[in-house]
Amino acid sequence: MNHLTLTTPALLFSAISLILLAYTNRFLSYAVLVRQLHEKFRSHPEEVLRQQIENLRKRLYLIRAMQVLGVSSLLLCVLCTFLIYVNWNGIAAITFGAALLLLIASLGASIHEILISIRALELHLSDMQ
Repeated sequence: MNHLTLTTPALLFSAISLILLAYTNRFLSYAVLVRQLHEKFRSHPEEVLRQQIENLRKRLYLIRAMQVLGVSSLLLCVLCTFLIYVNWNGIAAITFGAALLLLIASLGASIHEILISIRALELHLSDMQ
């Protein structure tokens, strides 16, 4: 196995940061949408609106999981960098592997959230059929 260098986990810093920024932007846009749909539902309760709000609730939970997994991955990358710095390479390699697994899980949750988003758009367009 090749030895990790300080730059190995550092390569993920910018990638994870950009992913977290995308997740945060998604969260903020969904938060605005939830508030709008909630007001609309309170004034005119319709089943389609209730379903859309429920769909958004699922997506918000997924985004929270994506963010937690992404931040955890970033934290482990930082810890890995420190472990390499203090020359604890064995633990650093395990930590880096765990960071990669958390990043994979975060991206997997993102794929799941995208699939749910597609269903939400289908639900939104269903009243046009």
